Amino acid sequence: MKLLHLSDIHLTAPGATIGGRDPRANFERALAHALRDHHDAELMVITGDLSDWGDLADYHWLRQRLDEYPLPVRLCIGNHDRRAAFLSVFPDLADENGFVQGIHDTAAGRCLFLDTAHPETHAGRYCEDRLGWLEARLAEHDGPFLLFMHHNPMPVHLAPFDQIRLLDEAPFRQLVGRHRAKIRHVFFGHCHLPLAGSVAGIPASSLRGTNHASFPLFSETRLLSASDLPQAYGVVFFGDDYVTVHMVEFGYDGAIRVEGSPDYQAWDRETMVR
Repeated sequence: MKLLHLSDIHLTAPGATIGGRDPRANFERALAHALRDHHDAELMVITGDLSDWGDLADYHWLRQRLDEYPLPVRLCIGNHDRRAAFLSVFPDLADENGFVQGIHDTAAGRCLFLDTAHPETHAGRYCEDRLGWLEARLAEHDGPFLLFMHHNPMPVHLAPFDQIRLLDEAPFRQLVGRHRAKIRHVFFGHCHLPLAGSVAGIPASSLRGTNHASFPLFSETRLLSASDLPQAYGVVFFGDDYVTVHMVEFGYDGAIRVEGSPDYQAWDRETMVR
């Protein structure tokens, strides 16, 4: 089974740019690239920061664009989103408490989409109501589960990001830790970085956004670092006893040498020597 993971698309008004890049144009590039190479994916999930300013017009445009897309897509919200504006366009994605949380069953497991957004802050929160929702979902099904969220649920040891991580990380990790045998993977966004690790013993991963990318500058203590690294999305493969996660740099503008090109050099599959 194949799943596509996108994050931090940061939609803006048509023609507006972030870091010299056009988020709408880059999201369109990501959708086209993903459909060309991965039209057989069972699901696409976008883990938040759908709009850069939480503008209603961005959500209307996103709804129209995804309604036209031939793959099923599920959404989380992030710190740049506005829950009320989002739910006015996607009302079917609200849980019983008014948070953007839900369920989608796939061949690889039951996907749970979590809402870690909190008004007036870029940090994430996961309150008692949301913890209760997650506890109930994990208890009512045998799994396996795949969890999708925006904020990093563990420290990444980059000060600017850890200041705005999931601030309720301890109770969150305690909860998922009690169910770790049923959870295959945790997917998140927010940091605009390729990251891998574990959350309460559960494998976790993140990736760059589809527009602007960060760089892990460990000496920085206050500001988020920007870079000209390529935009990316994720491709995830599931087997009975493994998960493989790729970060596809669809925004890379350099050379990719393919068989038949003049400077192509094949790898010897047996000796791995060119």
